[in-house]
Amino acid sequence: MAEKTLKEMQQEVDVYISQFKEGYFQPLSMLARMTEEVGELAREVNHRYGEKPKKPGEEENSLESELGDIMFIVTCFANSLNIDLEKAFDGVMEKYRTRDANRWTRIDQEGK
Repeated sequence: MAEKTLKEMQQEVDVYISQFKEGYFQPLSMLARMTEEVGELAREVNHRYGEKPKKPGEEENSLESELGDIMFIVTCFANSLNIDLEKAFDGVMEKYRTRDANRWTRIDQEGK
C-alpha cells in the first residue's frame, strides 16, 4: 500500500463521506464520536498494559485498528470544519519545537 499525505487522506475520507446524504456529523456529534473512539483505545490499552484483563472469551481489538478509527474521525472532524490537517500539524510541530526546545533531555546531550 502506498504512503499517503494528510491531504490525500482528507480527500479520500471526503470522497467516502460525500456518497452519503447525511454527510459529515455536526461538531458536537463529531466530538462525541471522537470521545467514543478514544475511550475504545483507552480500554484496549488498559487491557494490554493496565490492571484490567479482558474477560474470558472477550474479543481482541488491535491498537492499530483503534488508532485508525481515531485518525478517521479526526479527519472527518477536520474536513467538516474545512481544516487543513497538514497546515494544522505543521503549526503544532513548530509550537513544540519552540516551546519545548529545552524541556526534555536530548539523546545527544546525555551525560554532558
